[in-house]
Amino acid sequence: MSDLWAALCLVAVLEGLVLFAFPNAWKRMAGQMQAMEGRQLRTAGALLLCAGLVTLYLVRRAG
Repeated sequence: MSDLWAALCLVAVLEGLVLFAFPNAWKRMAGQMQAMEGRQLRTAGALLLCAGLVTLYLVRRAG
């Protein structure tokens, strides 16, 4: 369970870093995402989800 909390905290740190370092780029990206259809966002989310799971598996396997 502590690994899950550590992972969630790391996500928050990375999100905060992006917002802190590149606020204007983040605003542009958010605007572009609003213009996208729900299907496109779901597809992008599914691809990111799969990439994250594969990467997590490889990292855990190597360690």
